[in-house]
Amino acid sequence: MRAPSPIASTGVASFRPPSLARSPLLTALAPVFLPPIQRTGRALLLSVVAYGIATMVFGLSRSFPLSLGAYALIGAADQVSVVMRQTTIQLATPDELRGRVSSVNMLFVGASNRLGAVESGFVAAATSATFAVVSGGAGCLAVVGFVGAKMPALRAYRIRDGAAVASGAAIAAAPATDPLPATDQ
Repeated sequence: MRAPSPIASTGVASFRPPSLARSPLLTALAPVFLPPIQRTGRALLLSVVAYGIATMVFGLSRSFPLSLGAYALIGAADQVSVVMRQTTIQLATPDELRGRVSSVNMLFVGASNRLGAVESGFVAAATSATFAVVSGGAGCLAVVGFVGAKMPALRAYRIRDGAAVASGAAIAAAPATDPLPATDQ
């Protein structure tokens, strides 16, 4: 028989819905009181870094308050990354393609959450819950490091006076006509 999971022994799993629900709600309300974020690309990458680090802290923690705080930080960092990602997508996508790009984005986000849950379950079953959580956080940091290094335009992406600006890289101009004509329905 296996020893109880350190994550389950903290009791955090039973607090998942409330702790993760409060953190994004508070994070979503914060922009009301804070100045707008101008460097959305940098904020996106840093929020994903915070998500990865908080995930690793959560996985290694043996303290209930630390686990709960790390879990709340995971929810807050996820909320910031969602807002920054959606802002970037909405401002950088030509009007004619915005609906299609948003649809594809939603499809990938939904699928990645499901695939991530399956992958985490397989890793936890093959190793341990702690290893699955910590390696997931480390993988997150590796991916954000790779993306940040390979996409300087994302790192430099800014919003100024309602217009999107990618310093050092031009944002692709929208085509004059829609490349995928709508079908009659």
